[in-house]
Amino acid sequence: MDMNEIKEIFFQECEEQLAELESGLLKMNDGDRDPETVNAVFRAVHSIKGGAGAFGLDDLVAFAHVFETTLDCVRSNKLEPNQDVLKVMLKSADVLADLTNAARDGGSVDESRSRGLVKELEALANGELPSPSASAEAPAPKAAAKPAPAAAAPAAKPTDDSGFQPVPFSFDDFGGEGDAGAEVPTFEITFKPRYELYSKGNDATLLLRDLSRLGEMTIYCNSDELPGLDELDPEGAYFFWNVTIKTDKGEDAIRTVFEFAEWDCELTVKPVEDARAEAASNDELPMVPVPFDLSILDESGASEDVSGAAAAVAAAEIASNVTQMAAAAARVEKKESAAAAAAAASAAAAQNNAAAAGQTIRVDLDRVDRLINLVGELVINQAMLSQSVIENDTTGTSSINMGLEELQQLTREIQDSVMAIRAQPVKPVFQRMSRIVREIADMTGKSIRLITEGENTEVDKTVIDKLAEPLTHMIRNAVDHGIETPEKRAAAGKNTEGTVRLTAKHRSGRILIELADDGAGINREKVRQKAIDNDLIPADSNLSDEEIDNLIFLPGFSTADKISDISGRGVGMDVVKRSIQALGGRINITSKPGHGSVFTMSLPLTLAVLDGMVVTVAGQTLVVPLTAIVETLQPEAAAIHSFGANHRLISIRNSFCPLVDVGRILNFRATQANPVEGVALLVESEGGGQRALMVDAIQGQRQVVIKSLEANYTHVPGIAAATILGDGRVALILDVDAVVGASRGQSLKAEMSLAAVG
Repeated sequence: MDMNEIKEIFFQECEEQLAELESGLLKMNDGDRDPETVNAVFRAVHSIKGGAGAFGLDDLVAFAHVFETTLDCVRSNKLEPNQDVLKVMLKSADVLADLTNAARDGGSVDESRSRGLVKELEALANGELPSPSASAEAPAPKAAAKPAPAAAAPAAKPTDDSGFQPVPFSFDDFGGEGDAGAEVPTFEITFKPRYELYSKGNDATLLLRDLSRLGEMTIYCNSDELPGLDELDPEGAYFFWNVTIKTDKGEDAIRTVFEFAEWDCELTVKPVEDARAEAASNDELPMVPVPFDLSILDESGASEDVSGAAAAVAAAEIASNVTQMAAAAARVEKKESAAAAAAAASAAAAQNNAAAAGQTIRVDLDRVDRLINLVGELVINQAMLSQSVIENDTTGTSSINMGLEELQQLTREIQDSVMAIRAQPVKPVFQRMSRIVREIADMTGKSIRLITEGENTEVDKTVIDKLAEPLTHMIRNAVDHGIETPEKRAAAGKNTEGTVRLTAKHRSGRILIELADDGAGINREKVRQKAIDNDLIPADSNLSDEEIDNLIFLPGFSTADKISDISGRGVGMDVVKRSIQALGGRINITSKPGHGSVFTMSLPLTLAVLDGMVVTVAGQTLVVPLTAIVETLQPEAAAIHSFGANHRLISIRNSFCPLVDVGRILNFRATQANPVEGVALLVESEGGGQRALMVDAIQGQRQVVIKSLEANYTHVPGIAAATILGDGRVALILDVDAVVGASRGQSLKAEMSLAAVG
């Protein structure tokens, strides 16, 4: 693996860390003060900083270091994370993301904004803003800036399997110890590694040697937790160290030594006065620690003059001490060794199972796409093979038929498994909307809160990749047009802080995404008048509330009184409509004046395959998506009723439903067919209610591979896509919503272009 591949992995991990950072900050903004949430936020910035330092990304490291310092003040309860503090931190998270993207793609970042946030973060750390209690601690974060280069050193250390054997390593570039004096502070440190520390190639001895450079140090190795020999886990971590050190470098410099191992060990650092007071309040007598030979931490141990024999002697001494301590512990604990061994084995097995359950791999998306395409071709060939056998074998009981049934089941399982690989939660897209809300709220001077629900709802990655643009336009529209100013909200008796709610959920084989706001709702009179003024509708149009609401999707439509950076140019909601339709989805609006609006997008879970009902209409073969079909029925003459000149209704369980002749709508035939001679498909569409689609016959239910018409031919009104059937013929996949919309009086072309009654 070359350096470019390693760097790409780092940036992929940065995306995950940035998502974790924003998620944690939003939780804190909602009042979450769980220490683990704060630690997760700190770890995210810390990890980005550490990786960026390894690749020499100085701008990213410098900003992350200041951000991390301020977060450390929050973590140590020196800074209260109130709304003002978190507002600065959320903006800092945005800049951190910009710096990461610039480092990856070679772009640039607004330096004035980043410098301004650096000053705000430093002010917070110095206690100059919300928390006066932080002022006394201000020098500490600055002290950490000097030894910061040492933070990258552990990442370059070679792995040593011995665990305790010192490895020759030069630290000459990091300077000497501080000046001795009578007033040098003393700290007591407890350093207790976990097994993860050794499994990642870290060495406790090297960390202790780095620590010894900070000042005069006394160290003891504590073996209280060492089990008997028959219970000893070779990969376990049983020793820990009690250290007393005199240093003028400060607590931050001590913690910097353990920076890359902090999450794989238990570390406490206390000034000697605090540690002694805590010990005095503890009634239990501490165990007598074993003295640790500091000679192995001596500077000479890292010099080039050390001979191999001397290193071997040092290693032998350590091994001998370990063996002696293990034997002593074995004699003390021997009487329950069998039970302890069984418990240890059980715990190890559980740990291995847990680790195995959480294992993941990174796969290039192009490889997954190729696999999906091949599986799609497999589905088509399997259908062709089945069709051929059916046409040439009338018995239906041959071994070939049985084998084909098994092949069909296996193909379906492979298809589902491959699609599950591409399934991704919508969380990354939702988190991106948080930044947009903050930016537009700042530009408009409004106070707005974004609430997200169903972030872990999964959908095909191709759908996720194309969701960002329409959602961005909808968020901007909701914040700019939907939510009122704080003054207007207060006058209306509302909370001055507006709310935008973004929700995702599964329903009937599709994903529903709702964007709701508690703003003023759609001003229908203003919308209608704007459409008339722009010659988008006739002045004498008699439109329902739903039709007026859908006017905002017309190209060139805008209710903004003046053009701004946010809106007013008539570009936005028509883009949303086209983007959603390109995904095979539909969008619906419900609005209540004074209470807000709800935009509902219904999208397919995948753009690769679908389960459909194959039907015949006027000699043409069509596929109707199974998720849209409620039921099928054979109309009877007594259930058919005429309505007006050209409309018919069908009676279904004491209710009437419009009957739609699909062949007539699609211009497959010039006159309406006799409903009694066909089959009715009761379908449900977003905003259109139920309709009974009349077809000539049903051929059967199949899983079909979606082939885009727009990519391979051109857009066809009323048709969503195409597929290849088992006999090799091309069948068109019906756009149920377009057909339902056309049945309500609008032509297909008008339905697709104007979207006035969709």
